[in-house]
Amino acid sequence: MKENKRKLGSKYEQIAAEYLQKKGYKILYTNYYCPMGEVDIIAVNDNYLVFVEVKYRKTIKYGYPQEAVTNLKQRRIINAAQFFIMKNNYYEKPVRFDVISILEDKLTLIKNAFDADGCI
Repeated sequence: MKENKRKLGSKYEQIAAEYLQKKGYKILYTNYYCPMGEVDIIAVNDNYLVFVEVKYRKTIKYGYPQEAVTNLKQRRIINAAQFFIMKNNYYEKPVRFDVISILEDKLTLIKNAFDADGCI
């Protein structure tokens, strides 16, 4: 039986969170939802407030996982990050956007995968 997408996504987000913890990230939130959008993982790493998008693909038939983090998706993550920063008063930390790409069972961390172009 095929797993539904949300359940599968949650599974790989949990794998990504565990991986990040082993890399020294302090996880603040997983599956952060706000009126502006959603962020898979919010963490602190090397004094940065890091917003992490997790993408999984079983094969490259439809492209690499990180290619699914389109400009529109980046904009939504940035908007959610701005909301989070304002709501939680996180102005003192520099911000970084990372992507975790999971292809089959190979996990790749892409630090500073995109930036907010002066939005934050």
